[in-house]
Amino acid sequence: MTTIMRAIATMLLACSAPLAAQAAMEPVPDRLPGEGSGPFPMLIVQGATMIDGTGAPPVGPADIVIEGNRIAAVHTGGAPQDVLDRAARVIDAQGMYVLPGFIDTHGHNGDPGKAPQPSYGYKLWLAHGVTTVRGVSFYFGPDQPDLSDTARSEANAIAAPRLIPYAVFGDKWSGGAPDTPAKAREWVRWAKAAGYHGIKFFNGQTPAVLAAALDEADEQQLGTVAHLAQMGVAQVNARKAVELGLDSVTHFYGHFESLLADGVVPRYPAGYNYADEQDRFAWVARLADQIVEPGSEEWDEYVDFLVDSDVTLNPTFNIYSASRDVMRMRTAEWHDRYTLPALMDFYEPSLTNHGSYYHDWSSEDEVAWRRFYAPWMRLTNEFKNKGGRVTAGSDPGYIYQTWGFAYIGELEMLREAGLNPLEVIQAATINGAREIYEPKGIEPPMGSIAPGKLADLVIVPENPLDNLKVLYGTGHTRLNRETNRLETVGGVRWTIKDGIVYDAPALLESVAEMVAAQKAQQAVNRE
Repeated sequence: MTTIMRAIATMLLACSAPLAAQAAMEPVPDRLPGEGSGPFPMLIVQGATMIDGTGAPPVGPADIVIEGNRIAAVHTGGAPQDVLDRAARVIDAQGMYVLPGFIDTHGHNGDPGKAPQPSYGYKLWLAHGVTTVRGVSFYFGPDQPDLSDTARSEANAIAAPRLIPYAVFGDKWSGGAPDTPAKAREWVRWAKAAGYHGIKFFNGQTPAVLAAALDEADEQQLGTVAHLAQMGVAQVNARKAVELGLDSVTHFYGHFESLLADGVVPRYPAGYNYADEQDRFAWVARLADQIVEPGSEEWDEYVDFLVDSDVTLNPTFNIYSASRDVMRMRTAEWHDRYTLPALMDFYEPSLTNHGSYYHDWSSEDEVAWRRFYAPWMRLTNEFKNKGGRVTAGSDPGYIYQTWGFAYIGELEMLREAGLNPLEVIQAATINGAREIYEPKGIEPPMGSIAPGKLADLVIVPENPLDNLKVLYGTGHTRLNRETNRLETVGGVRWTIKDGIVYDAPALLESVAEMVAAQKAQQAVNRE
């Protein structure tokens, strides 16, 4: 999502006119001494129970040997003593759990009005074990640091996950709207040459233009993902987009419009206005009342079609979760310490801020959204059960979804949708890696724990298969039944990206300092 988009409606109505330029963000500071250590000639993560990301059951104790930025060996039962003796650093992870670094396949980063320093989001991602993020886009408009941040992260010059930059179709360049098939192909070739890894579509182009862009993207080995928004979905729903060659469908848009029980266009009330975001988000939930019966022949045929087409579903359940309980998300326990006050202001109901649509959000609206989630989650789970690939994306920075915390919320909602805990970890690791690297025609270099893979790991004191809440930066609160006192357990202990060891609590503390500094400045400004 972008910002109402500061003109998503305008963009869609104008058939892929480039997005309005975003004001400049602050530059990301260089990684400070002590902000992550390594890479090491040899680093060993010792004694952890390993969840390798492939879907295999946990195994341990395991010693993972890392040389530079690659996993050199995995020793279940323990590494030989001569190997341990050669290590420059040994992380004692006995009693802990080690997983592949998490992959967020739907990321954005900031906006000068709500989170002007990109390191805020980057550090929150790292602190929650996210070592790779696909930006769709990281920033909107030309002259933004998508590519320079990517290069600096690749060189580990900044404290950030590995960045995979996608460009929104028609954005970034100065060549005008790609509103013909020939111009669409030209833009795609430009994006490839500029260094983008893929394309995000917002469904604001004609089917012929979309078909040309998708075909050229395939030729150029660029990934494609689409938010099939309401202004274009009557012409291109999810079925049509997949038929044209789309790689991934993000959010829910386009699915229910492919499953309408009566007619080919959704029914909206006579006074509906898409540019009024309360209308847009309140009434889209009512689509659940207009589709064929889940489990019907038409439903099953659509699920089979998606599976047979090798499309990926990236649902981002979390980003709409405030729609079914806005009070819960507004008062989430991490906001006070880790959400910037400017970001909290952005989240508040607003006529101009995208996603701040609960202007008069009622019990009826929340009930409609709770009902909407049931078939959406069922569709996703049945797709997965029949062999389809589901990935984890968080779409942070909107609707009370703060970076990092939103990603763990997505893992919880994938579990709610029916994925078992190992399948959730699959979605967060190897599935995300394959979604990103399959269009390139290469085996992903991360996403599982195996010799030769990049040294991207998450080390957690508690078992996330028992309770995904232990991955939140705020940890998990439970009662110690021996002392009758509450205690906080969990939270990521270390995130390893590219062989560099980040102290996750220290990253969170640096974010808390950003939040405290902004609060102090606001207090001064009020005086």
